[in-house]
Order: sequence, then structure tokens, then C-alpha cells
Amino acid sequence: MQATTGKRAHARRLLLKSLLALPAAAVLGSPPAALAADAYPNRPIRLVVPYAAGGGPDIQTRKLAEVLARELGQPIVVENRVGAGGILAAEFLAQQPADGYTLMLGASTHVTQKLLQSSAKFDPVKFTHVIRIGVSPAVLLVSASSPYRTVADLVAAARRAPGALNYASGGIGSAAHVSGAAFAAAAGIDAVHVPYKGSVEIVPSLIKGDTQFGFPVATTAIPQIASGKVRALAVASASRSAALPDVPTLNETLGRKDLDLDSWSGVWAPPNLPRPIVAQLHAAILKALADPGLRRLYTEMGAVIAPTPTPEAFSRLVADETARIRQVIARNRITIE
Repeated sequence: MQATTGKRAHARRLLLKSLLALPAAAVLGSPPAALAADAYPNRPIRLVVPYAAGGGPDIQTRKLAEVLARELGQPIVVENRVGAGGILAAEFLAQQPADGYTLMLGASTHVTQKLLQSSAKFDPVKFTHVIRIGVSPAVLLVSASSPYRTVADLVAAARRAPGALNYASGGIGSAAHVSGAAFAAAAGIDAVHVPYKGSVEIVPSLIKGDTQFGFPVATTAIPQIASGKVRALAVASASRSAALPDVPTLNETLGRKDLDLDSWSGVWAPPNLPRPIVAQLHAAILKALADPGLRRLYTEMGAVIAPTPTPEAFSRLVADETARIRQVIARNRITIE
């Protein structure tokens, strides 16, 4: 009996010793992984921008990162990954772990790119859609020294010399490419598409005379218009831009109703980001978008802040936009060249 009692006491001492050696989290039933998730974010977050530094979307994103960093309590590191009209950035995002530490500025351009190039190694629909940030119309620009002062002037010149005018874009499948192709088809003109590596190259090409017109988004176009380097002939949206109230829409100038080509952008993450992190990011970005300085910057650059109320709403928007952009591509016979 005494031997049995001694063995039991020894076993209890071993059990107590092993319990004391365990981390507190294990004793209390909270595994370290759960604690790490609850602590998100606990290190810097990378925000990938698929546009060149210095352009409108880049400037806006850097301001958003500055405000968002205060909301999340961690630095937001903006990283420009430019190439293939946004494809390189999207393919990079698709390869990252779904831990909330790599995000990307996703846009309507990525939907277009996937529709034009099915071999691209990403799927816009499968990304985690955190929140749409805003929308921005494309603006039809010509050089300030150009003889074209109206859309009618430009169309007449193009019809007199089919194939003689060039239009610039930030790459095949970019918003400027789609807008230019849709404009050419609607106006019944033959113009040559000249793709560049990024939208920041559109205005320099106009000034040098390498191209005669282009369709950068308003956030890129408006600072250049204000500088007097280029002239705006129209905006490719359903209504006039508050930042350019005297500039007509393409629909007005061409008597159309289908040239609503606003671009949108938002924050995406790799597929299958855990829902608690998605919700946390959505709430933080929504709060950041209410910052007066950020809103002022967006307005001055011709963009409209239009956040989706939930991540699910953004996912539905991406699906709906995929169907809409597919129709635009088919109607205007847009292809990779």
C-alpha cells in the first residue's frame, strides 16, 4: 500500500512540474497562433502599387498609407512593382501568404488584363477584396500646343488621315488603352495605339509629339492640366468631373450613352485572408478615408472616394465589373496587340 501511495505522489509531482513548464497560453487554453492573430498587425505591412512612382495613383496611395499606419499602429511600406500593365504586381500578390502583411492596390485594370490575357497567373475574382477606395474617370488629353481644341477637331483630323494619329497608354489592357480603343470605335476613327510602361509616360509623349492624344486617369491628368502642359478635351465618365466642370463628357461630345469608363481601385490581399483580419483592415481603411487631408487630396486630383460598405460588397462589385468590362472589350474589339 505504501509503495502504491508513493508512486501516486511521485506521479502528481511530475504532472505539476510539467504544468509549470508549459507557457501560460497553453495552460489557459489560448494557443500561440491565436494570440499572434489577435495581435495583428505586429510588424510593418507592405502595400504594393502597380504604378510608377510620382503618378496620381502612387501619390494617393502613399497618403493613404501614411494615414492608415496611424490607424493600425504599424508602418505601411509602399512598394512600386511596375510592369505588364499591372500584371507583374498581381502575380506577385497571388504568390504571397495570406497573413495580412502584403496588400495591393487592385484596380479595374487588373480585371481587363485577365480578360485579355487568360494566361496571366492571377485571378481578380479570387483575391481577397478588402475595400474599394474610389473611382476616377479617364481624361482625353492633347498637348497644350496641339491644334485640336475640341473632340470634334480631333475626330475630323483622324478621319482625314486614317492611321496617322497615335494615342498613348500606360500599357496594353490599361485603363488608358481601353478608353482610347472605345473612343476610336465610337468615333469611327483609325488611330494607332502606343503602349508605354506606365501612365506617367503618357503626358511626356504628348508634349514631345510622339503621340497626339491619350486617356490617363484624372488623378494623373489633373496636375498636368493645371501646369498648362496639356489640354483636356473630354472625360470618359457618365457625368462631368467636379474637378473639371467645364470639360464635357465623351457621351456629350459624341452623342453616346455607353462611354462611361470610370476606373476604380481598392485594396486587395492574397486569396483566403482570414475573415477577422479582413474585417480589421476594412474598418481601419474606412476610418482612414474619412481623414480630411486625404479627402482633400483625392478631390483635388479628380478622384471620388467611394468605399464599399463591406468586403463582400467589393467582391460582388469585382464580379459585376468583370461582366461589364468583358462587354466593353467585345463591343470595341479590344485585343492584345
